[in-house]
Amino acid sequence: MKYTLLFLFSSIVYSLQAQTDSNVSLRSILLEQLKTTHDVKDWFVPPTIAVAGLTAEQVNWKDSSDNHSIAQLTTHLIFWNKQTLDKFKGIKPDPFSGNNKETFSPVDDKSWSEAVLQLDSVLTAIEDVVKTADDKTLEKIASTVAHIGTHNAYHTGQIIYIRKMKGWWDENNGVK
Repeated sequence: MKYTLLFLFSSIVYSLQAQTDSNVSLRSILLEQLKTTHDVKDWFVPPTIAVAGLTAEQVNWKDSSDNHSIAQLTTHLIFWNKQTLDKFKGIKPDPFSGNNKETFSPVDDKSWSEAVLQLDSVLTAIEDVVKTADDKTLEKIASTVAHIGTHNAYHTGQIIYIRKMKGWWDENNGVK
């Protein structure tokens, strides 16, 4: 798996270098992925735009199935990004029972505002880790960083789907 990922990143780097004269590196690719799954709109809408401008009542809306609300998806993203950030920093992560359902939480007005800020904060902190990591550390965490971006994009898509379904999405923000 590790070699497959390194081959994939090497292929991307080679391909990008062939297309431009810019200096592309593992760090720049990971940072680009993190930024587009944080606060830079590119091929898709990032989470900070996806959660902006919603009320606690809106984000706690759920259909009649076991699908998650926007609040639950957001708190889930915060939990897993924070767990990963703590591991990157050598900090013991918050205790976790192993039950992923516990990472999806509802919010109230105050905690929703805090959650929006916390999501931005934890994603910024992960970017900072990638910016400042030495090359050996960067190679060690590269696969995890790539998975962070994929995980964030996946759940952001769910958030936008809910917003579009409920008529809460301004298509000027992307995803028409």
